[in-house]
Amino acid sequence: MRRLSTPRTALVTAGTVLLASATAAVALPAGAAAAGCAVTYAVSSQWQGGFGANVTVTNLGDPVNGWTLAWSYAAGQTVTQAWNATVTQSGAAVTARNVDYNGSIPTNGSTSFGFNGAWTSSNPAPTSFALNGVTCTGGTTPTTSPTSSPPPSPSTPPPGGPADITVNTATKYQTVDGFGAAVSIWGGAWSTAETQTLVGLGPNQLGLSIVRTGLSPVSSEWATQVNALRTAKSYGSNVKIMASPWTAPAAWKTNNSRINGGKLRPEYYDDYANHLNSYVQYMRNQGVTVDVTSVQNEPDWHPDYDSMDWSGTELQTFVREQGAKVQNTKLMVAEAVNLNYGYTDPTLNDAAARTNIGYIGGHLYGTEASGRLKPYPLAQQYDKPVWMTEWNLHEADGGGSNIWGNPANATVWNETLDDIMRTVHRSMESNWSAYVWWYGKRYYSFIGDGESAYGTVAGAPLKRGYAFAQYAKYVRPGYQRVGLTKSSKASPLEVTAYSGDGKVTLVILNRSTSAVNNAIVQAPQNVSRAEYVATSQNASAASQPVGVNGNQVTVNVGARSISTVVLTL
Repeated sequence: MRRLSTPRTALVTAGTVLLASATAAVALPAGAAAAGCAVTYAVSSQWQGGFGANVTVTNLGDPVNGWTLAWSYAAGQTVTQAWNATVTQSGAAVTARNVDYNGSIPTNGSTSFGFNGAWTSSNPAPTSFALNGVTCTGGTTPTTSPTSSPPPSPSTPPPGGPADITVNTATKYQTVDGFGAAVSIWGGAWSTAETQTLVGLGPNQLGLSIVRTGLSPVSSEWATQVNALRTAKSYGSNVKIMASPWTAPAAWKTNNSRINGGKLRPEYYDDYANHLNSYVQYMRNQGVTVDVTSVQNEPDWHPDYDSMDWSGTELQTFVREQGAKVQNTKLMVAEAVNLNYGYTDPTLNDAAARTNIGYIGGHLYGTEASGRLKPYPLAQQYDKPVWMTEWNLHEADGGGSNIWGNPANATVWNETLDDIMRTVHRSMESNWSAYVWWYGKRYYSFIGDGESAYGTVAGAPLKRGYAFAQYAKYVRPGYQRVGLTKSSKASPLEVTAYSGDGKVTLVILNRSTSAVNNAIVQAPQNVSRAEYVATSQNASAASQPVGVNGNQVTVNVGARSISTVVLTL
């Protein structure tokens, strides 16, 4: 590792009227001091089975140092995810409480929070609210129907037409090994529930298929991650475990230290190979198969934490002479900071060394700027899959803020879509077989870590996790990327397609500010079932309407979104 809203009119679907706002003045109990409140409840977006809402509470009386807002739903709606408040529900009754950074409301001041929810046949707004036990009363106003036509009903297949995205399964590229993230390298392990959220394939689970872990130079530290890794293997679907060493034991290094780089002394090459092998066999005895073992994390980076320096020729020598000693796993070379070919070419060009490795690895720090976010011809020539095994980016926080707990935050979403999801797309187009993010559990990552300064809930899925799951959950290990062509209408879309399990799966990035509606996707044969799921600034893993007509499906691709189309053939 290197250390480094505005509500809008809701959509109206056929037969459904949305109630989007409610404003009320408080009714005071007898003898109470002059006080009051106003509540605005607005449905900001709605999709099949789900909706997003924003709530603003304005205090018209004495300052409030802590607040609780209560209301009831009349149509069975349920809250699934909230930001800037702690929202709980019991039956129809919903309670929202302040979090530490929005606990006070001055006179004539306001506070806002939001949430995603689920609905079935209708979605009327609440008719009353209570702030700190004092009832707010008032009427509701129905949403004004939009002037544009609603999207096609998913129950009525649209007529066929010229395809905007045509999938060609006869054109084949790389086989996908998976998408993943790392457990804490120096800290505590993921809990069982957190691991299940990260690797599971159910609702509000993210479907990771690779878990990266550190290979400590001290064997007494190996047990820390056993339970999390074992859970990932048993609960997930075809999850691969990757182990990365940051350093050899200090006594084997030229600087006699775990930190600040230093090289492995050649006379200890065999000991280091036995050390790697011991770890793999220890984990195997604990019920954890280590599928991939790296020789070194970032051999070209020597910071003031665990690290070790290698040259490309030194890695070549070690792998050629000692690699066969590491059993029941496949070795990887060499996780250079920016996939520097100087650390991998020597091994690939040595037939004896090349036989002892299964994978080529590298990190994404500076890789794009150096011109190496592209296919790696030498790795392809020798049939060695390329894995991107680490990247960490969270410049959106501007040095630290509570924006990460708000899934509708525009700054977080822009970084997620334009930087992270874009590089996943480009990695797949580069014929790389895996994309592994840094920590899976962190305030800027896939599930929250509960740090109060950043506003996340420990173990709760974050927007970045839902976006990454558009790949991880639906493009499974063993799927093969296949060819496609696009019409001019689809030119703003960045699309990759995959074939596996009798399905064609497309991941679509629309980083433009305009939707691409009624986009026709053409499969190579008739489609028996279609699923369309999207994540955007205001929706997380939301099911979307999709029309099916023979071998064509029609979807509306929202602006600034990432979405997945799964076609069962």
